[in-house]
Amino acid sequence: MCGIFAYCSYLQEKDRKTVCDILVNGLARQEYRGYDSAGLGVDGDKKGEVIFFKEVGKVAGLRKKIAESKVDMSKTFLSQVSIAHTRWATHGQPSVVNCHPLRSDPTAEFAIVHNGIVTNAAALRLLLQKRGYRFESDTDTEAVAILCKYIYDSQPEKRLSFTELVKTVLTELEGSFAFVFKSVHYPNEAVTARRGSPLLVGVKTERKLKVDFVDVEFPSVEGEKNIDALAAPTSPGGLLAPPSQNNLMRTQSRAFMSEDGMPQPIEFFVASDAAAIIEHTKRVLYLEDDDIAHISEGELHIHRLRRTEGPPVSSIRTIETLEIELAEIMKGKFDHFMQKEIYEQPESVVNTMRGRVNFDQHVITLGGLRQYLNIIRRGRRIVFCACGTSYHSAIATRAIFEELTEIPVTVELASDFLDRKTPIFRDDVCVFVSQSGETADTILAMRYCLERGALCVGVVNTVGSTISRETHCGVHINAGPEIGVASTKAYTSQYIALIMIALQLSEDRVSTIERRKQIIDGLHALPSQIKRVLEGDRGLQELATGVLANQRSLLIMGRGHQYATCLEAALKIKEISYMHSEGILAGELKHGPLALIDENMPVIIIMTQDSLYPKVQSAYAQITARKAQPIVVCNEDDQDIPAGVKTIRLPKAVDCLQGILNIVPMQLLSYHLAVRNGFDVDFPRNLAKSVTTE
Repeated sequence: MCGIFAYCSYLQEKDRKTVCDILVNGLARQEYRGYDSAGLGVDGDKKGEVIFFKEVGKVAGLRKKIAESKVDMSKTFLSQVSIAHTRWATHGQPSVVNCHPLRSDPTAEFAIVHNGIVTNAAALRLLLQKRGYRFESDTDTEAVAILCKYIYDSQPEKRLSFTELVKTVLTELEGSFAFVFKSVHYPNEAVTARRGSPLLVGVKTERKLKVDFVDVEFPSVEGEKNIDALAAPTSPGGLLAPPSQNNLMRTQSRAFMSEDGMPQPIEFFVASDAAAIIEHTKRVLYLEDDDIAHISEGELHIHRLRRTEGPPVSSIRTIETLEIELAEIMKGKFDHFMQKEIYEQPESVVNTMRGRVNFDQHVITLGGLRQYLNIIRRGRRIVFCACGTSYHSAIATRAIFEELTEIPVTVELASDFLDRKTPIFRDDVCVFVSQSGETADTILAMRYCLERGALCVGVVNTVGSTISRETHCGVHINAGPEIGVASTKAYTSQYIALIMIALQLSEDRVSTIERRKQIIDGLHALPSQIKRVLEGDRGLQELATGVLANQRSLLIMGRGHQYATCLEAALKIKEISYMHSEGILAGELKHGPLALIDENMPVIIIMTQDSLYPKVQSAYAQITARKAQPIVVCNEDDQDIPAGVKTIRLPKAVDCLQGILNIVPMQLLSYHLAVRNGFDVDFPRNLAKSVTTE
C-alpha cells in the first residue's frame, strides 16, 4: 500500500521539468498499489528551498497541477534530490494538507515520505506539542518530520551527520515503515530506511561499476572490531564478491567509482517497487529490515540501525539485475491490466513450469527446495499460511498434498493464525504464499514460525521480496509482473507451483507413480486448454450484460477441488464489480445456505466431472427444486445437463488441475461485470495490491 519514489542525481545536468516528469512517471508505475492522493517535493530556486506539488485523487491530476503551475520548469541542477509519494489514508482523510511529502515546519527544514504506520505517533505528537512545535496535518508521518527538527535543534553545538540524525529518529519509532528523508541542512543528500515495508534502490551510470555490491556498515560494539576490519564477505548470490580484504575495495563499493577509479555521473532511484524504475535501470539492490541507506555526492552507504538477534545479517547488498522488461508493465493492446493478465495465463503457466518439469521423463525439479526435500518429507505436518487469493491457492492444492504425501495439511489465514497464537513446533513445515512477498500479516506469521524453529518455505512471485529472503527455501512462481489489484495470473501460477511441490515431495513413493504421471501429463495440456477457455470470452460478456446484469448478489457453489474455485471466484466478483458474492461448499447447502435459494437468487454451480460429480448433481437438484435457475460450469462433453440450462463449458482436465481452467471464466466474468458498471477495474476502491500494513 502506498508508493514511494525518490530521484537523486549527481554530476548530471537536469532541468526541473525532467525531474518532475521522472517523479510523476515513477508514481504512475506504482498506482496499482492503491492510493487516494499524490505529491512530490523538488529543489527550489533558492538554496534550501523546497517546492511541493500535492493533489487529492489520481496521479494524472498531480501531473496536470504541475503543468499548470507558474514555477520555472527550465531551472537546471547539476546535482539534486527529489521525493514523491502516493498515499493511502490511515491517519487523516485524503486532503492536500495530509498528502506526502510532509514537512517539519513552514520552511520545510525536513521533508519526508513514508509508507507504513508509526504506532506511537500520538505519544510523539503530544511530546512535541508540549515543546512548542505546531502540527498542520492529521498524519502519523508529520510527527516523524517534526521529530527530525526537534533533534536537530536540540544539538546546535554538535552537528550530527544526516545518517546519525535519522538513526536517532528511528530509534524512537514503533511500527512499520519505509522512509525517504530530505533536508535543507543536508543539501543533495537523501537518507532512506525500512522496517517491514519494501524499498529498493536502482543505480544508473554511463560506465561500468568497479564492483557489483555495496558493503554494509554495522554499528560497532565495544570490544569488537569495526566491520571494515573483518574478512571480506562472500556473496550468497554468487555475484561479484570482493577478492581481497583491503579497505580500498570497500571504499569503492560505496563510492561507485568507474573502472578508471574516478567519480562518475550517477543517478539513484528509490522506490517501493521495481516497476517504478525499470524504465531507467535494471541494476537494483534491495534494502533489508533495519537498513539505512545514505545517498550523497554520488556515493551510497548502507548502515544498520542495530545489531539484530537471530540469523546473521549479510554484510553486503548485491546489486542485482532485474529480469522484467518495460513491455511487461504496459497494457499493450488491452483496455486494462487485469484483462491483459487474464489473457497472459497460457504463457504465465508455462513460465512457472519452465525448466522445472521434464514431461518426457515425468520428473519435477525445483532447485529452491532440493536441499530441504528430506526435511520436509520428515515433517509431522505442513502448515500453509497466506491471505486472500494466495490463501485460496493453498485451499485448492491441500487435497493433492494430503493424497500424494500423506502428511497432515492445515491452511491458515495469516491474520487469524497470529491472533490465535497457533502452536508451532520444530518438526512443522510452514509454507508462506504471497504474490508480492511483502504481505504484512504473512511476514509476521513467517517470523513467528522462524522463532519457533519450524522450517519455513516461501512461494512468491517477487524476486528479492522479504519472504523470499527470510524463508529457509522456496519457489518463485515466475508469473511476471502483476499490476491489476485483483490477482489473476498469480493465482494460477501459485496453484501450479504448489502442485509441483506436492509432486516433487512424493517422487520417492512408488504407490504414487501412476498418479504423478497423470498429473504431469495434465500440466502439459494446460496452456492449450486455457487458450480454449479464453476463446469463450464473448459468451461470458453476454452473461455479464444479460442474466447477471443489475443483480445485487451472487452465490457460487461447488465441492472438493472446486471449493477453492468458488471462494476465489466470489472474491474476484466482490473486489472488482462490488457485487456481493459468496463461495459456498455444496455439501453445506442443507446447513443454512439453502435458505437463500429462490427464483430471484442468481447461482453459479461448478459441476465439472470428477469423483464428486454425483454429489454435486444432488446439490443441483436441491437448488432447482427451490426454483433456482443456475448457470452451470461443466465439461464440454457433459450430456447430463438438462436442456435449456445456461452453461459455461470447459475442457476436461485432471481433477486436481480442473480448478485452474474453471477459475479463468470466473475471472473474465468479474472483469465484464466491472466494465459494464463503469468501475475502475485495475484500481478497485478501498483496495491495494500490496498490503504492507496489518
